[in-house]
Amino acid sequence: MTRHMTVPMSREEKETLKNGDFVYLTGTIYTARDAAHKRMYESLQKGEDLPFDIKDQIIYYMGPSPAREGRVIGSAGPTTAGRMDKYTPTLLDLGLGGMIGKGKRTDEVLKAIERNKSVYFAAIGGAGALLAKAIVKSEVIAYDDLGTEAIRKLEVKDFPVIVVTDPSGVSLYNK
Repeated sequence: MTRHMTVPMSREEKETLKNGDFVYLTGTIYTARDAAHKRMYESLQKGEDLPFDIKDQIIYYMGPSPAREGRVIGSAGPTTAGRMDKYTPTLLDLGLGGMIGKGKRTDEVLKAIERNKSVYFAAIGGAGALLAKAIVKSEVIAYDDLGTEAIRKLEVKDFPVIVVTDPSGVSLYNK
């Protein structure tokens, strides 16, 4: 099924998604890769706040290339999600609504997705230039010292993804 959805999305909206659905996301998503996840996790361990309210938000595992003149962002392809798996259950338990990346997730992440009625989307690897065209605004909001791994707030319009793990916790990779 092809769907057009606004992000962030409510738990009830996420529960309508099924594995294999093609979804075009419009609204706000955030980027964070390995270094940003590590820093967020360390902040939580110290009792500090995260740099943005993750409740119902979507994190895109991506670090863009530099933007060409006249562009909002450079190539914006997904990063392998498994590199964030040691931090993901904690973030999901704090209300993270979902993630966009590529590749399989651990059983612990799949259980956390089911427990929190979250969702894991895949973006097509190797299509970073195409994906960048769906990003209409990009702003670094935290960890600027991390360069391409800084946390960015993105405004997207019809950003194409596929539901890999729906709120039931079952992954297309395991079917």
